[in-house]
Amino acid sequence: MEAQCSLSRFCPNLSIPLVRSPKHPILLKFPSYSSRSSFVRTNHSTSSSVWFKENIACRKNCEIVASASLEGDVSRTVIRKKKLAVFVSGGGSNFRSIHEASVEGSIHGEIGVVVTNKSSCGGAEYARSKNIPVILFPKTKDEPHGLSASDLVATLRSFEIDFILLAGYLKLIPLELIQAYSKSIINIHPSLLPAFGGKGYYGMKVHKAVIASGARFSGPTIHLVDENFDTGKILAQRVVPVLANDAAEDLAARVLKEEHRLYVEVVAALCDDRIVWREDGVPLIQSKDKPGEFY
Repeated sequence: MEAQCSLSRFCPNLSIPLVRSPKHPILLKFPSYSSRSSFVRTNHSTSSSVWFKENIACRKNCEIVASASLEGDVSRTVIRKKKLAVFVSGGGSNFRSIHEASVEGSIHGEIGVVVTNKSSCGGAEYARSKNIPVILFPKTKDEPHGLSASDLVATLRSFEIDFILLAGYLKLIPLELIQAYSKSIINIHPSLLPAFGGKGYYGMKVHKAVIASGARFSGPTIHLVDENFDTGKILAQRVVPVLANDAAEDLAARVLKEEHRLYVEVVAALCDDRIVWREDGVPLIQSKDKPGEFY
């Protein structure tokens, strides 16, 4: 009862039945709440005004499973894993990196479903090999069993998806999905946006354009998704050199290596609720080890 009383301070309206066992600790199972969150304004030591994701005590503490001893001391807490949907059109190497990281535990989330516009692409085949459900979007002549935009939103809701990750998905995301998952859809692009982005800039075309421009640096960009190609707010970038004798394939390999690392880092931050917002609308990633620092 001591454990129930102490936890009720955070959620005074929450009723939690306790089942006692002479051999096992008490298991306190809190109800699951939606990850949709509002934003509140607060001051921060390193920034005059930062928009932080709301983490009120009741919601935060109601999203854990706590193992408590019979004396009432909470011994371990586990934050609810976020559920992820990954969109792919090709081989899905970034998708594989994210999946492996989630299985290993460096990402506190799990991939609940894969969405593709090409049912036979490498990413879809990998998902099936890992028993991850695959759904088709959009409906086309080549993929007549694809979903409509409204059906896609409903399906993702049924999987209780928290975040959508685009990993080489080459179709424009419909407005219905952007509105349903506001600030919860991210994409990775193989150049330092806003340079070499937009419609028609994908895959090897990006790297050829970078080399032809004479740019000395390139690298992946992870950004939020809005109604247009590659114009959403930037979350993270990683710089790689463009060497004098690079072919497009050389640069692509160098950028892809950093993509795999960066995407995992950003998804881990998403699942840990470490994305914060400046009052000018710029998203920042809070350091896991040093909460007062951003990168």
